[in-house]
Amino acid sequence: MENKELVLLVREKAEKWLSETYDEETRKEVQRLLNNEDPSELTDAFYKDLEFGTGGIRGIMGVGTNRMNKYTVGAATQGLSNYLKKNFAGLKQIKVAIAHDCRNNSRFFARSSAEIFAANGIKAFLFDDLRPTPELSFAIRELGCQSGVVITASHNPKEYNGYKAYWDDGSQIVAPHDVNIVKEVLKIKHGDINFDGPDELIEIIGEDIDNKFLEKVKSVSVFPEVVARHKDIKIVYTPIHGTGVKLIPAALRKFGFTNIINVPEQDVVSGDFPTVISPNPEEETAMAMALNKAREVDADVVMASDPDGDRIGVAVKNDKGKYVLINGNQTAMLFIYYIITSLKSSGSLKGNEYIVKTIVTTEMIAEIAGRNDIECFDVYTGFKYIAEVIREQEEFKKYIGGGEESFGFMPADFVRDKDAVTSCALMAEITAWAIDQGKTLFELLQDIYLEYGYSKEKMKYIVRRGKSGADEILKIMSNLRDNPPSVLDGSPLELVKDYSTLTEKNLKTGRQKKIDQKATSNVLQFFTVEGSKISVRPSGTEPKIKFYFEVKGHLVSRDQFYEAEAKAEAKIERIMKELGV
Repeated sequence: MENKELVLLVREKAEKWLSETYDEETRKEVQRLLNNEDPSELTDAFYKDLEFGTGGIRGIMGVGTNRMNKYTVGAATQGLSNYLKKNFAGLKQIKVAIAHDCRNNSRFFARSSAEIFAANGIKAFLFDDLRPTPELSFAIRELGCQSGVVITASHNPKEYNGYKAYWDDGSQIVAPHDVNIVKEVLKIKHGDINFDGPDELIEIIGEDIDNKFLEKVKSVSVFPEVVARHKDIKIVYTPIHGTGVKLIPAALRKFGFTNIINVPEQDVVSGDFPTVISPNPEEETAMAMALNKAREVDADVVMASDPDGDRIGVAVKNDKGKYVLINGNQTAMLFIYYIITSLKSSGSLKGNEYIVKTIVTTEMIAEIAGRNDIECFDVYTGFKYIAEVIREQEEFKKYIGGGEESFGFMPADFVRDKDAVTSCALMAEITAWAIDQGKTLFELLQDIYLEYGYSKEKMKYIVRRGKSGADEILKIMSNLRDNPPSVLDGSPLELVKDYSTLTEKNLKTGRQKKIDQKATSNVLQFFTVEGSKISVRPSGTEPKIKFYFEVKGHLVSRDQFYEAEAKAEAKIERIMKELGV
């Protein structure tokens, strides 16, 4: 489409927002955009509709069809309301729970959503203030709701906000409801949105749910006597301006810890995230202030959560006295190792336990589980798939933990999403447990490698924007499918898994078998004879293609750790070069 033609279409679309059915503030801002001689801002705001995908919506805040605002949030809520009324037509009262994070406009969007639900005859339980996403998941089940919504854009930049929808089991929505809700939302026109519902159908919730949630969090503690012996370990924690400030220090105290050291500047709740470039605990820059505090007080462990309190970042002091971030795979490894080891030593294993990991997460987790006769399920990226396994297995087997490489872990099934609240409390207990055995958390991690084998992981992504970028990403995937590498760093390829066809092929024997997944996904995996694993997938939310690398190493003593790490890092670099990444 020619640029002039696009601008004309955009102006026509924008002028409809000057109708008095839109509020005055919106009309003024749209008029400002229309009056601007440079049409780029107007075009970006209106050239497409912000898509409601299978996980909800996420976008930059502002006026326009391609922005997060009262009307795009309204369309999402109206579509969800329509679907709930169809799906639960036999219920006397349909109920939803609503939470929000610290972002600018989050409270406004949450309140607007509650009013729209109420206008559709649906009872809305609205938290009185910001709350972590895992508490929203818990509240849905606790209050007997059929759905839930959390207003958050996770760890995206401050200009963004988002809308995530949940089902009655407390998990993000999966098939068939995800696709069906999208269809309902796509039908919604501006005039279809029912705003301004009655106050009597909106119930404000808060402290009572907090207390019930924290009691559940406390129940995850395996060795309270260990915590009692080491209750004063030095724990540095930062919410990075987000919702974790509400409950994570309280959860740590509930476990019995008494020496929680905060970062005052980052306890300030703010959607502007004034002390960081990006509020992402995966990045060392976001944890810089917490690491400075750790050095100042000689902390035993450093933890952070992202703005909506579902991801956990962890830093430990190594044997050289330096605080280092551990990656999401290592965090998940520590959790799985501790949960299985502690349940075994306490005689609590019944033989029907299982864990869940995502397919791009380290195989070390499966190794730990397998050697302890614990079943491990592999699922696609996203905790909704972990929750789906729980839903299918809860009458037969017991879930004891699950996680993914992107800094998310779910220690118990009373939450059906990533849970930094429970995870932070449990990581503090793991630290105390290590100290009880005369080890640091860093040494415990090394000992896991010594017992189960060493591996190193790395993720790298390539950004390709626009239509040409999307085409290039598709071409990269196509080339890898049609021309997979035969050797990587001198090791022959042994296994190829193509999740787009759900086909697993053994290159040594020529045998093929079906991959046990319900649906296809645009993911490729390569496994070499010596144990390297490379996963490739386009991002579902960003213009990126992601490469996940995992290589095996040899470690026979702690003092060889850095040598093994350096060799593994060099191996990953060679494989990346061979793949052109």
